[in-house]
Order: sequence, then structure tokens, then C-alpha cells
Amino acid sequence: MAASELYTKLARVWIPDPEEVWKSAELLRDYKPGDKVLLLHLEEGKDLEYRLDPKTKELPHLRNPDILVGENDLTALSYLHEPAVLHNLRVRFIDSKLIYTYCGIVLVAINPYEQLPIYGEDIINAYSGQNMGDMDPHIFAVAEEAYKQMARDERNQSIIVSGESGAGKTVSAKYAMRYFATVSGSASEANVEEKVLASNPIMESIGNAKTTRNDNSSRFGKYIEIGFDKRYRIIGANMRTYLLEKSRVVFQAEEERNYHIFYQLCASAKLPEFKTLRLGNANYFHYTKQGGSPVIEGIDDAKEMAHTRQACTLLGISESSQMGIFRILASILHLGNVGFTSRDSDSCAIPPKHEPLIIFCELMGVDYEEMGHWLCHRKLATAAETYIKPISKLQATNARDALAKHIYAKLFNWIVDHVNQALHSTVKQHSFIGVLDIYGFETFEINSFEQFCINYANEKLQQQFNMHVFKLEQEEYMKEQIPWTLIDFYDNQPCINLIESKLGILDLLDEECKMPKGSDDTWAQKLYNTHLNKCALFEKPRLSNKAFIIQHFADKVEYQCEGFLEKNKDTVFEEQIKVLKSSKFKMLPELFQDDEKTISPTSASSSGRTLLTRTPAKATKGRPGQAAKEHKKTVGLQFRNSLHLLMETLNATTPHYVRCIKPNDFKFPFTFDEKRAVQQLRACGVLETIRISAAGFPSRWTYQEFFSRYRVLMKQKDVLSDRKQTCKNVLEKLILDKDKYQFGKTKIFFRAGQVAYLEKLRADKLRAACIRIQKTIRGWLLRKKYLRMRKAAIAVQRYVRGYQARCYAAFLRSTKAATTIQKYWRMYVVRRRYKITHAATIVLQSYLRGCLARNRYRKILRAHKVTIIQKWVRGWLARTHYRRSLHAVIYLQCCFRRMMAKRELKKLRIEARSVERYKKLHIGMENKIMQLQRKVDEQNRDYKSLMEKLTNLEGAYNTETEKLRNDLDRLQLSEEEAKVATKRVLSLQEEIAKLRKDLDQTRSEKKSIEENADRYKQETDKLVSNLTEENTLLKQEKETLNHRIVEQAKEMTETMEKKLLEETKQLELDLNDERLRYQNLLNEFSRLEERYDDLKEEMTLMLNVSKPGHRRTDSTHSSNESEYTFSSEYAETEDAPMRAEEPSEKKVPLDMSLFLKLQKRVTELEQEKQAMQDELDRREEQVLRSKAKEEERPQIRGAELEYESLKRQELESENKKLKNELNELRKALSEKGAPEVTAPGAPAYRVLMEQLTSVSEELDVRKEEVLILRSQLVSQKEAIQPKNTMTDSTILLEDVQKMKDKGEIAQAYIGLKETNRLLESQLQAQRRSHENEAEALRGEIQSLKEENNRQQQLLAQNLQLPPEARIEASLQHEITRLTNENLYFEELYADDPKKYQSYRISLYKRMIDLMEQLEKQDKTVRKLKKQLKVFAKKIGELEVGQMENISPGQIIDEPIRPVNIPRKEKDFQGMLEYKKEDEPKLVKNLILELKPRGVAVNLIPGLPAYILFMCVRHADYLNDDQKVRSLLTSTINSIKKVLKKRGDDFETVSFWLSNTCRFLHCLKQYSGEEGFMKHNTSRQNEHCLTNFDLAEYRQVLSDLAIQIYQQLVRVLENILQPMIVSGMLEHETIQGMSGVKPTGLRKRTSSIADEGAYTLDSILQQLGSFHSVMCQHGMDPELIKQVVKQMFYIVGAVTLNNLLLRKDMCSWSKGMQIRYNVSQLEEWLRDKNLMTSGAKETLEPLIQAAQLLQVKKKTDEDAEAICSMCNALTTAQIVKVLFLYTPVNEFEERVSVSFIRTIQVRLRDRKDSPQLLMDAKHIFPVTFPFNPSSLALETIQIPASLGLGFIARV
Repeated sequence: MAASELYTKLARVWIPDPEEVWKSAELLRDYKPGDKVLLLHLEEGKDLEYRLDPKTKELPHLRNPDILVGENDLTALSYLHEPAVLHNLRVRFIDSKLIYTYCGIVLVAINPYEQLPIYGEDIINAYSGQNMGDMDPHIFAVAEEAYKQMARDERNQSIIVSGESGAGKTVSAKYAMRYFATVSGSASEANVEEKVLASNPIMESIGNAKTTRNDNSSRFGKYIEIGFDKRYRIIGANMRTYLLEKSRVVFQAEEERNYHIFYQLCASAKLPEFKTLRLGNANYFHYTKQGGSPVIEGIDDAKEMAHTRQACTLLGISESSQMGIFRILASILHLGNVGFTSRDSDSCAIPPKHEPLIIFCELMGVDYEEMGHWLCHRKLATAAETYIKPISKLQATNARDALAKHIYAKLFNWIVDHVNQALHSTVKQHSFIGVLDIYGFETFEINSFEQFCINYANEKLQQQFNMHVFKLEQEEYMKEQIPWTLIDFYDNQPCINLIESKLGILDLLDEECKMPKGSDDTWAQKLYNTHLNKCALFEKPRLSNKAFIIQHFADKVEYQCEGFLEKNKDTVFEEQIKVLKSSKFKMLPELFQDDEKTISPTSASSSGRTLLTRTPAKATKGRPGQAAKEHKKTVGLQFRNSLHLLMETLNATTPHYVRCIKPNDFKFPFTFDEKRAVQQLRACGVLETIRISAAGFPSRWTYQEFFSRYRVLMKQKDVLSDRKQTCKNVLEKLILDKDKYQFGKTKIFFRAGQVAYLEKLRADKLRAACIRIQKTIRGWLLRKKYLRMRKAAIAVQRYVRGYQARCYAAFLRSTKAATTIQKYWRMYVVRRRYKITHAATIVLQSYLRGCLARNRYRKILRAHKVTIIQKWVRGWLARTHYRRSLHAVIYLQCCFRRMMAKRELKKLRIEARSVERYKKLHIGMENKIMQLQRKVDEQNRDYKSLMEKLTNLEGAYNTETEKLRNDLDRLQLSEEEAKVATKRVLSLQEEIAKLRKDLDQTRSEKKSIEENADRYKQETDKLVSNLTEENTLLKQEKETLNHRIVEQAKEMTETMEKKLLEETKQLELDLNDERLRYQNLLNEFSRLEERYDDLKEEMTLMLNVSKPGHRRTDSTHSSNESEYTFSSEYAETEDAPMRAEEPSEKKVPLDMSLFLKLQKRVTELEQEKQAMQDELDRREEQVLRSKAKEEERPQIRGAELEYESLKRQELESENKKLKNELNELRKALSEKGAPEVTAPGAPAYRVLMEQLTSVSEELDVRKEEVLILRSQLVSQKEAIQPKNTMTDSTILLEDVQKMKDKGEIAQAYIGLKETNRLLESQLQAQRRSHENEAEALRGEIQSLKEENNRQQQLLAQNLQLPPEARIEASLQHEITRLTNENLYFEELYADDPKKYQSYRISLYKRMIDLMEQLEKQDKTVRKLKKQLKVFAKKIGELEVGQMENISPGQIIDEPIRPVNIPRKEKDFQGMLEYKKEDEPKLVKNLILELKPRGVAVNLIPGLPAYILFMCVRHADYLNDDQKVRSLLTSTINSIKKVLKKRGDDFETVSFWLSNTCRFLHCLKQYSGEEGFMKHNTSRQNEHCLTNFDLAEYRQVLSDLAIQIYQQLVRVLENILQPMIVSGMLEHETIQGMSGVKPTGLRKRTSSIADEGAYTLDSILQQLGSFHSVMCQHGMDPELIKQVVKQMFYIVGAVTLNNLLLRKDMCSWSKGMQIRYNVSQLEEWLRDKNLMTSGAKETLEPLIQAAQLLQVKKKTDEDAEAICSMCNALTTAQIVKVLFLYTPVNEFEERVSVSFIRTIQVRLRDRKDSPQLLMDAKHIFPVTFPFNPSSLALETIQIPASLGLGFIARV
């Protein structure tokens, strides 16, 4: 198909853009040949006219289909070009958070600038052993491919990591080395892999620095060779370094730092060992403060210094050497602070006693004067003489800096050499993998000699890369036998020739360096003359004569010539080096041993980077003067030689490429800058790889993959049995141009764009099919809907018509009835209307006539009233007129009269002035005088008469006066009396007034009191009523509270039950964790044991003392050892062969001690479990107590305390009883010294059994008492509550009724409150005291339990000792116990002597009681001795001495034994007898050479276990502890030997797991313990062991069973592992459900291409095989369930882990496949009746992951549903699946980034593990539930096929 035909409407293309580099657009119309303009629609919604280039007429790049975007391999893209690569990387990096992408053979790694959880050990294990294309791209996949090819092809490998500074090269190389160290392991005990990893912090500290682009930039290149032995385990490593940037030591740009080690030293300056270095802050030194950024955010230099020193120690660098390194580094810092003063323009000097120089000389051990002299002078040598010349200040500064750089370079070289020595291995290296961490292509604004060398190295590497890619393409075409066409690719050999050929840039540079007056300018002119206009790759800048331009493979670079010569020479003053060589510091001369080759007598200069190589260049044979030239070798020549050696090494290996990309310059996490990314892609050769691939046939499909993907494009007749021919026929029809594809042997090769065309055809076909399916289904649905509607319409019509007919008939009837009703109704209505109208008319007439009459009356009345008003108004007007007229007349009269009076007055005034007037006046005066004279005369006469009268009166007065005087005296007397009486009256009146006042006040008070009394009565009545109401309310509230309390009690009960369940679950989890730890320790112990055996065998082979026929001999240990301990016999059985083989047997006891420690740890864990259970019980009691806190009463508390004191007394009495029983046992043991005391009938044994029984009974009684105590406490608390409430309410009512006065009520209320407070405080105090006492009692109970346990342990230990030692040990223990007890009580009662005295008295009483009991026991012993003598006389068969050692119990039992012996001989007792010397033969035939298949088919399950137990029973019957011990030890060791020999056979491991468990169950079933005897028959109980307690052997067998179970899990895991991924993920169980997408160069090992691959049926068949084998061997059903659960967990974990690491598997169709596969597994569980095993629950994470792939992922409701559904998945797993979700077809949609962020926000509060992958190696802790056998031992027959004829039935 022509390319132009693809440019149709809606086709998407890429167009250039200055901001985004490339922008996507969509065609608005079809392109026709000849069109000059394309109409495009941009994604932001704008339309654009895109003009084509008229010269090239190139069309814009086509965009790949969406289903190809985000592919793991860029070569899988149909259109291979720059915008497609850039877009694919951006989508993976931004949308999917994937930093790794394949580009053919290259791994592109984008620096995320964020810590990602994808480098853990679980990820390493997931990638280990996988093919490179099977998993998502990762640095681990490249490392695994290199490791696998090294092992498969026997060829050395190289991983080339390149990129810009800050792109992540060092980190990628570090992770690759970590992968090798983790996967391969170490071949020796020296942990070489740790040393290899430890070299990283050292090299980073001395070779890395902070730059503007990277905080940890490597300023040198390194090539690390990791060596492997023949078994491909790491044995060592070697490092080569290239081009160290020495100029950074003396100069740093802004915002940059020097090498990390200097700042680490300054940060650690306060350490004691660094005091002599006289360091300080980094800002103090000139060499560390120039950049102005001494601190890196988030980095602690002091901690980094500690890591560096730790790594140095691990690599074998001694402390003295480390201090020497730090001393030299510190001296470099002090040297940088040395200053110079100018004397003149040509000379300078150092200030006297210059402190920095003094410190430098002290640290370096050189002479101050000599060093100061040569820092300011130089020696010049001519042909005739040598003379010393001073130098200027600038030259001295340059010489100082050159010396510092030279010292640092030598120190760097020394450290690298010592690191290589530490990593060197004495074992011969078989192969190696090299990791090259080298600088990428660099271009800056100013490019100098360093950039020139870096770009030269990248040109060489790019050439090697191009040749390798071209070679791989050629090999692929030749392998597939398709026509080979020469691919045109960029060859950069001309650029390399320009640099390194004869008269090349480096050659001319070296020649100019040899010239006496050579300079940068002359060298530049030589370059122009030699190469300008002659080489197309060399150019001259227009505006500069000191620069040149080289066209590199990545870009044009302009180099400034200034400094090239000086940096190429890299020389230093010879005299300064001689001064350093004469140093007293021993380490310093070591640095300059080979310095003669690099020292030149010419002037010193600054230098950039220097070459550091492990091996010097080979000396060439030539002229005698060759040696003189050798020591003047320039930096460029050294670098070229080292680069040639590196290329030779790389060409001799298989290279693997990692290209690191820096996404942005600001170190923002997950931020993608398209411009910077394109620059680096062009520079690192990724686009060149794409171009080479696109030039040929980039898209490649296997025939099966092509058929599966494009089956929809074929017709039925086109499908043939031959897939190859089918594909050929179809392609010839689909693509007419045969040049667009080629058919290979196994693959089809397509040109670029053809896969996109086929995808378009496939999408169109699927779309058409979808439309047809939709059309058919919609038509069918509509027809179904129409028929359903038609049927419904007919039915509706039928019912409607019937209804209408009935309605019509009803209508006719109702019409006739309505007519009749209407007739009468209308008549009635008309009559009624007439009557109403008539009545209304009459009413209206009456009202109207009345209204008219009233109106007429009102008119007449109004006229009458108007007339009256007129009358009065007219009268008022007439009167008003009259008054006004009258007033006017009067006024006129007054005015006239006034005028007349004025006239009269005027006349009088005139007359008054005349004489006549006066005369008239005098006449009047005379008259008046006469009148006055007459009055005077009359008054005189009156006076005389009055005088007479006065005289008469005086006489009468005198007489009267006398009389009155007498009367006066009399009256005075009476007056005085009256005064007294008056005073008395007044006082009485006052009293009366006061009394009246008091009376009034009393009356008012009485009145107020009465009012108050009335008011108080009312208030009292109201208060009583209120109290009554409150009482009622309180009662109601009480009822509600009681109801609420009941509800709360229920809730608390439920809460407690839930809490108890949760704590129980937590305890179970803790127990499982402890079991898991214990079983892991057992696994580790067995591994160490196997390793020990392997080492022992290797030592045996090395010493040539192996004994093939050697077998373990029986133990000859003393019988005095206890049969209860396994450690001693284990040591015996191990010591015997070791004594025969080699003397150095010291490890077995250590291993056995470890084993016993494990057993002790298990016991401690059980005790902790019991303590936790006790704590749980205590918390329950506390909760129960808290329910009734407010209702407890002091009386009941006192009763409880009394009850607790009684319990304590009972416990003390029980303790006394135990001590008495212990004393009895000691006495019994001390009196009987013969060996028979430990026999079952001996007194000690009987006393021990009785005490053990009593102790167990007492424990049961105590448990019951504790339960009773708890129930009593609860019942008492419940009884307190109603009692308190009832009493309180009745008292309240009685008090209220009694109290009438308000004051009394208030006082009573206050008193009641105070009483309540007092009672509450007392109650709280009593509650606290009770709780303290209860805690103390619990502590005493716990201590008593512990004392019982100690006593039991002491008894067991005493029974293991000889009789003489038992008494001594028991006495010693008793003395110690009593001493500790006395000391304890002395300390306890030290402050209270009375209590101590009472304690001593009680102690004496106890001693007296003990003495009395001792006397009673002595009497009993004497009585028993008498009985013993009586029985001795009766028996008469034994001697008198022997009779004294036999207990009465045995004498009593002996008459019964003769009765039982004949019965035992008659019946088979279920025992097997064998001779001691036949034990090896028994073990050999029954264990070592037994075939599990024969036993499983022909014999009963577990037969070997039954036979072994029957042999143990006979040894127990004989009371032969050595035989029991030997048989059990031989059995255990033989089973281990069989499993070690045939441990990979599932049938063998399953067989011995089943028999070990059955043997363990037999030991339990017949142990005689009541817990194991419940299900036994009476006959089986008779077969119980009688002499030995094999509890510890049961523990050993349990541990052995655990080890076998773990080995069984490993075996089935190894068998299932290859099947799981193929069967669960890759195989299409539902055919055609998932389409295969293009996979690019990295083909996956898909099950489609391989017909022999595993399927789901293979997994089910294997699971069925496992299950049938376990059932045939008679394995316990519970154990089978645990094995199945473990198998299903492995299946689910491995499937989910691969799903999380494979992007192509995360699709909707794959989720359907997984759910179907899981349903098949569940069906298998149902068929086997294993649904209750918990296996289905282990698949829950996988089920939820499959559901997550299928659910909708768009809205917030979908996010909520996902969060609630995926509770078994972690947040990291959910987000990872969403990021990896990839549509297989165009009809699916990708998950948006916003939706994923919504999920993350919703799940941020979930507390789960941050680990991404499940632990596929996790093994659930196994338990072995007791499973008794119903098989009777006496019925078991031994088949002859076992070869056990030497065993006799007993």
C-alpha cells in the first residue's frame, strides 16, 4: 500500500512545533498527490493550513494507533520516527509512571528524581531467571540477560551505561551490580558481593561532586569487571577509571561543590581522631568555598563520612591507611589556603610563619623552608647549566593548584588500586560482566579539552554501538533467510579519523605540546591549515580565530582552543615532587613511585581531567630515545590508548546498552521536557537505532502471533492447517506490494507503517462486525419488543372493548333513569325557584316600603330641626347686634363724660388757685380743733373715774393678793406633786407608746410572718409537688437509665466479644508469626546442618579418609543420664562417628544448643501466650468491674476483701501442702538409694505421680475458684445496683414528707450532698484499695503458679540426677529458696519491725508444723517398715537386704502380676521385638531402601510408622532407655538422610511427611496422657507407654515434620513455578478472548508460539497428582488442606507478581481469562472437598486484581467501588495495575491520570504495606493437629516384602 494512501480524513499526524518539538494534528480532508497544503485540526481546537516543503514534498509523520502507544519496546511501534519515540516515552513516563523502556537492544532509563519502590529484593527475585521480553523493562532485566548469556554462551558480557550528568548513570550501574550480588551470591565466605557494593560509597566520595545539574555527579568514568567462577558465583571485581576531573579540586563554579570527601572531612572535624588534622568549617578553605553551596539539601555529610569509613573497613583498608588518606586530603585543603605576596612583577614570596603552609608541612611530613622555597621558585635546565628562577604570583598560584591536583590524582589512583586489591580473588576467574559507567555526550556554551575527550569517547562508543546494532540486524535477517539488503546508517568513522588519525586533532595537539614555544593560537592555525575546507566535519567559527567546530554524530560542538595545550601537558614542578618524596610520612612516597613518567621540567599549569588506568600502556620497542619520550606522554595520548583498550574489551564481550535520559534541568519529579529529551535521544544514539530498524523491516511477527492477531481478516476458506501458508495467502491479498513484507523461517517481516495499515484494516473489520452485530441485535430486540407490544395491544384491546360495551349498556340504563330524574328534578327546581322568587319579592317590597317611609320621616324631622336651628341662630344674631350697639353707645357716653370731667377739672384747678379757696379750707380746720378739745376734756373725766376705780381695785387687790398667795403656796405644793405625777405619766406614756410601737411592729411582723408562712406554705407545697414530679421524672429517668444500662451492657458485651475476637485473632496471628519464626529458624538450622554435612563430606574427600561402609554405632553413654533430654543422646550419637572420622567435632554441641534454645524459646512463647491469656482475663474482669463502679457499697467491698483474704489463706495452706509433699518426696528419695527408685512401682515414682496428679487437680480447682470468684463479683455488683437505687428513692420520699420548713429542706439537701461526696470519696478509696489488693492477689496466684512450675521442673531435674546428687541438689535448692525468701521479707518489712516480727513468728509456727508433720511421717515410715518385714516373711524368695529396698506398693502389686503374665502371653500385645545388633538392618529396610510407591499401593498407609512405634513400645516395655534412644535417633537421622538423598522427589517427601506425622500421633496417642487418650479404646489404652515420657522426642519429631513440610513446599513450588505464568496468564483458556499485540524486538515466551507450553489443564493435572499422592500415603486431611492452601498461595502470588510486572497482561480480556482460570481452580477445590482449607482466600488478591481490570474506571462512583472492592490489595498494587492498564483494542479506553489520583487520595488513609509484590516464598506456619488412629496395633501384619523377618511379634 502506498504511503500517501494512509493520509485520509481523520488520520493523525505529527507536525513540528518550536515549543513542544512535535504537535499532534488530525487531517480534515483526504490528501491527494500534488496538494501543497494540508488542512489540519490541532488538539487544542484550532485549524491550521500546513504547507508542504516544495522541494522535498515530504508529508508529516503519521501517528501510531492508540493501542500501540505506551509499548514496552519502541520497535513495536508501526511508525518508527522521532515524534513517535518521544510521545511513547512521555506517555510511559508521565501517565504510567514507568521510567524504563526498550528500544531494540537499548534500555532507555528516564531519571524520575524520586525514590521508587521497584528495586527491592522481591523485584530482584521476580526478574531472576526470566527472559528479557517476559517482564516489563527494567535495569534488572538487562542484568539478568547479561548474567544468563554469560552462563549460556560462555562469553563475557558488558553493560554500557551512558547519559548526561544527572541522568542517573551511577544509580543504574549501582543497581546492576546489586542485582549480580544478590542473584549470584559469593563463592567464598568473604562476602565478595558486599565488597563490590561497598566500593560504591568510596568511589562516590572521592569521585563524585555536586554540579548545577546533579547533586551526585560522577566526575570520572569507570569500568567495573565483576568476576565469576565456573558456577557463576561472584569471586571478585576489578575497576578501571577514566578522565578524572582534577580541575574541580582547585576550582568550582557557582552553586557547585568540590568532591564529597572534603565536605565529609569538614563535617567530621570534631571527631577525636580528626583533631590532629586541624580542620574546620568548609567555608574556611579556599578549595571548598568557591561554589558558595557547601551543603546539599537532605544529605548529612557526617553520616556519609561514617558510611565511607565503614566501606573502607569492609574492603580491608586499615585504620592507619584511612587516617593517612584523610591526612593527605586535609593537607590539600590547607595547601589551598597558602597565599603569596608579590615582590615585583617576576617574583613573589610566602609570608613568614604562614600558618596554612606550616599545617601542610606538618601533615605531609616535609620541611617548611624547602617547600616554601620551591613554591616560589623553579629550576630551569639548559644544555650547559641549571639555574633557579623566581616566579610571579600568578605562576606560583598555578603551581600550587597544579601540585594539589597532582596529589589528589595520585591519591585517587592509590585508592582505586587498593580497592582492586581488596576485590581481587585468588580463584581463577572463569568469566566476567563489565559495567561501564561513562559520561555522555556534552555540549556547553564554552567547551574545552574535557568536553573534547568526552565527546571523542562517545564517538568511539557510538561507532561500536552502530556496528553492534547493524550486526544484530544482519544476523536476524540471515537467521530467517530473507534477502539481505544493505542498510544505510550513519558511520562516524570520518569523525573519529579527524580526531585520532595521523595529522588529526590529537596528533597535532601532541606535536604542538613538544614545541618549545607552542601555544593555543599556533595550534589553532595548524588545525585550520590542515583540516579546514578539506574535511566536511571540521569548521571554523566566523567570529573567532581561537576555536573550531566538529560535526559529531549528535550535534555540532564549538571548542575553545584556550587551555588545550596546558591541560594536555598536565605537568607539575619536579622539585616540589622531590620534596614530597622525601617526606617522613610513609604513605606519601608510595603515591609517587611511578611519578618519573609524568614529571616534566617545564612550567606547571592547571589541568582538567587525568587518566587513571589499572594497567599502563604497553611499552613499544623502538629507538633508544623512546624511553625519554615515554615519560612525556600527554593526557590525550594516554586517554586514546586507554580508550583503545576499553574498546578492545567491549568488542570481546557481548554488550548491553542502557541510555539514561534527564527529563528536565530542574530535578522536578516526573516532569518531562520534550526539548531536553530530544537532545539526549539524538545524542545517545536511540534515534539512530530507530532509524536503522526503520530502514529495514522493523515490525516482526511470528506466524502464530500474526494468525492470532489478524484471524479476523481471514475467511474460513483461507484458514489452512499450515499456519505459514495461511499467513502468506492472506498477506498477498491484503498488501499488494510484496516489497512491504518478507517471509522468514519463523517470522514475517514488515516495513514501517504496514502494521499500522493492518491494524487499520483489523479495526475497520471489527468496527464493521460490531455494526453488523449491533444492527442484528437491535433488530432482534426491536422485533421482540414489537411482538411483545402487539400481543399486549391485542389483549388490551379485548379488555378495553368489553369494558366499553359494558360501559355503553350502563350508559343507556343511566340515560333513561337520568331522563326521569331530570323531569321531576326540573319540576322541583322550577317550583322551588318560583317560591323563592315570590318570597323574595314580598320581602323586597316590605323592605322597600319601609325604606321609603323612613326616608320621608327623616326628611320631615330634618326640616323641623332646621327650623329650630334657624330660630336660635337668628335670635343669637339679634342679641349679638344689640350687645354690639349697646357697647358702642356706652362707649360713646364714656367718651363724652370723660370730656366733660376734663373740662370740670380744668375749672377747679383755676378756682383752687384763688383766696376764697383757702378761706373755705380754714373754716373747716377750726371746726376740727374744737372737736378735738372736747375729746380731750372727756378723756380727762374718764381718767379720774378710772383712778378712783383703780384705788378701789388696789385695796381689793391686796386682799385678794394675800388670799392668792396662800392659794399659791398650796398650789405650788400640789404643782410639785403634779410634776412628779406628770413625769410618771410621761414615762408611762412613753412606755405605752413604746408598747404600742412594739405592738404595731409585732402586728406587722406577725402579718409578714403570716404572709411569709402562707407564701412558704405555698412554696413548700409547690416544692413538694415539684419534688414529686422530679421524683417521678427521676424514676422515669432511672428506668430509661436502667434500660440504657442494659443496652450499654449489651453493647459492651458485644464490644467485648468483638474485642475478644479481635484480640483472639491477634493472638492467633502472633502465634502464627511465632510459629513462622520458629519454623524459619528450623529451616535455617536444617540448612546449616546440611551445609555442615556438605563441608564435612568435602573435608573427608580432601583428607581421603572416607569410609563408604561406615555407619553410626550405638551409644554407650551411662544409663544414669535422663531419658527425658534429647540433647545428651544427640550429642552421644554424633560424637561416636566423629571420634571415628575426625577429631574436630565441636560444631555438633553448638548446633544442639541452638536446637535446645529453640525448644526453650517455644516454651517461653507458650508461657507468654498463657500470660497474654491471663492479661485478657484480667482485662475482662476490669471491664466487668467498671460496669458497676457507681453502685458498689463499702459493706460488700469489705465482704469481698474478707473473701479475698480467705482465698489467700487457702492458697498459703495449699502452698504449705505442696511443700510438705515435696519434703515427703525428698525423704522418699533420700531413704531409697538403690537404682530401682526410678522404677514405676518405686516410692519416689509413686510419690511423684501422686503429687503431679494433685498439682493438676489443684490447678483445676484454682481455675474453678477463679471462675467462681469472677461470677460472685459480677453478681454482687449487679445486686448492688437495684438495692442502692431503691433505698435512695424511699429515703428521699420519706425525708421530703417529713420536712415542712424550707430551711430544714435546704439544710437537709446540703447535708445530703456532703454525705454523698464523703461516701463517694470513701467508695473510690475503697475501690482503689480493693483493686490494689486484687492485683496483689493475682500476682500471688501467678507467683504460686510459677512456684509450682519451678517445683515440677526441680522434680524432673532431680529425677535425672543420681541418687546421691538428688538429695544434695534438693537441699541446696531449698536452702537457696529459703534464703531468698528471708532476704525478700527482710527487705519488705525493713521499715516495719512489728510486721517483720510477726513474720518471724509465723515462720517459727510453720517450722513447728513441719517438724510435727516430719514426726508423723517418721511414724508412718516405721509402720511401713514393720509391714515390709511381714511381707518379707510371706514372700521368702528374696534376701533381707533386697526386701528393705522394695516399697510396700510393689509388694502389694506382686500378687497381681502372676495373674497378668499368662494373659499377656496368650494375646498379641502390639509390640515388635528386635535385637540390638539388628537395628541398622531395621533402619535400612524400613527407611533407607524402602520404595514409597510399593507401600502406597500394596500396604496400609503409615505402616513404617506403626512398625517403628511397636518397636519403641517393646523397648519401653523392657525399660531399656538406651534402646529407645538409639532407635529414635537412628530413625530421625535416617529420615533426614533419605530426604537429603531424594529430596527432589515429591512422592518420597510426601511419604515420609505422612509417616513422620503418623509416628508423632502414635507417640501422643499411646503416651498415657489423658488429653490424648479420649478417643482410644480400652484395648488401646492398655498399649500405652509405661516407663518413658517421650515428650521431648515428640517435639523433635514435630520439628522434623516441619522441616519435611517445608521441603515438600519447596519441591512442589519448583514443580509448579514453570507452569504458573504460562498456564494462568499466557495461555488462552478462552480462545480468541485476548488479541496479541506487536512485541517488538524483545519477543515474549508466549504460549501461542509454543504448542508444548503449559496450560491451565497442566496446572490442574499437577495439583490432582499432588493430591492423589498425599491421599495414597495416608496424610492427615488437615495437613493436606494446609499443603493445598500453600499451593494455591504460590499460584496466586506468582500470577499476581507477574501481572504487576507485565504491562501487556493488564487488559480487560486478560482479567476475564484470569477470572475464568480462578473459577476452574475453585471448581477443583469443590471436587476435592477442600473449600474449607482456606485455599480460596489466598487467591483473593488475584481475584480482585482481575476484577480491577474489568470494572469501569471513570467516575468518582467507580473509584469508591474500587476502593471498597480491592481490600485484599495494597494501595501500591491498585495504583500499579491502574497505571499498567493497557487497551488491547481500540474500543477500550485508558485510565486517566486524574482517576488514578482520585484513587490515591481515597486510599491515602489506608495503612498497608508499601511493598509492591507479594512474597511468593512465604510459607504459612504449619500445625499438626492430633489425629488418633483407630487401627489396633495387635492386628497389624508385617509383609514379607519389607524384609523384616528378624523382627518377632510379642
